[in-house]
Amino acid sequence: MTDKPDLNARIIDEFRANQGQVGGGFSGAPLLLLHTVGARSGKPRVNPTMYLADKDRFLVFASKAGSDRNPDWYHNLLAHPEVRIEVGDAIIDVRAVELRGAERDTAFAEQARRYPGFADYQSKTERVIPVIALIPLGEGAESADGTERTPV
Repeated sequence: MTDKPDLNARIIDEFRANQGQVGGGFSGAPLLLLHTVGARSGKPRVNPTMYLADKDRFLVFASKAGSDRNPDWYHNLLAHPEVRIEVGDAIIDVRAVELRGAERDTAFAEQARRYPGFADYQSKTERVIPVIALIPLGEGAESADGTERTPV
């Protein structure tokens, strides 16, 4: 069985070699590389993750395949919300903001509609899977309806 660090390294290499396109289980899926700083270690980390484009934001879902624990990158974003992402050939500095309430629910429902595996992930756990908006730096910190988002 292939361990996760090796799999992630192969996905990252393929992503960078093919302008953000990869095969296998992510074939055709919108994928970005999320650069974070370890919450405890302070070390740089890179995680491939699916996203949902939402106007000028990139929404990511802390599903961890339905685990009862949030992925490490989520905790890294809590500690260090200003991060960098790679989307296609672009490198973008962003601020992570956790969506709450109806805004979160609407975003998660859309991702689950497009990719039913996300509904399966939610059914495997009692925790509410967090949805994080990655907002390009310089953009406002309010949602379209004018309500304030909670920074991660």
